[in-house]
Amino acid sequence: MNWFDWVREAIRKEEPLAVATVIRGPEAWLGAKWIIDPTGDGWGGVHPELDAQIRELAQRYLAIGHSGTASLSTLEGEVEVYIEAYVPAPLLIIVGGTHIGIALASIAKILGWRVYLVDPRRTFATPERFPHVDRLIHAWPDEVLPDLITSRTAVAVLTHDPKLDDPAVIAALQSPAFYVGALGSRKTSARRRERLRRKGISEEALARLHGPIGLDIGARTPEEIALSIMAEIIAEQSRLRQVVQAAAPEEASP
Repeated sequence: MNWFDWVREAIRKEEPLAVATVIRGPEAWLGAKWIIDPTGDGWGGVHPELDAQIRELAQRYLAIGHSGTASLSTLEGEVEVYIEAYVPAPLLIIVGGTHIGIALASIAKILGWRVYLVDPRRTFATPERFPHVDRLIHAWPDEVLPDLITSRTAVAVLTHDPKLDDPAVIAALQSPAFYVGALGSRKTSARRRERLRRKGISEEALARLHGPIGLDIGARTPEEIALSIMAEIIAEQSRLRQVVQAAAPEEASP
């Protein structure tokens, strides 16, 4: 399989992948390509020193979802590398076929997100109520979330029913999801946290939970609450991107 086949297959499967190409440096290295996935695995290489630097750099670009160039120092001299990141649209998983979920799905799709709805209650989770989602999943959240979530996934738990909410929150907090939020007032959120503590969820994990969900903008209607949720998700996404960019080499320019 050549590098083009790797990229084509990754795009088909909606899997993130980076292609690194040497665009300036020793003549023998010009045009050399690497294929790197988020774990650092991949294909290609010309020199162990350069390979290690490119692998780390490509992982950083994949984490922030940007392409760009960087100058790397090697024993052979300065090498300029272009990192092209192929990253699928981020995924929002909505747990609960509620009125807020309907509005949230619409807003997320307008912003270019993929959206899955998870709810075992077929009466609520219907194509008629949720025409914008990419997948309707009629299953218990804790059974399916572990297989759906990646580091580019946000999870919004909206059922307001502990039988569904608690297992969903636990599964999401134990995953690499970059955002986990749950609907409820401050009192409801406090009771939820106490239940989760009794179930063995650590304080470190609970610190990741956004509850009450959404930014405090005085939202009242389902549409306003959905807007506050999406705004909080984007704010967290932006914060994490800045953290990754700050850790990248100074010469990198995404």
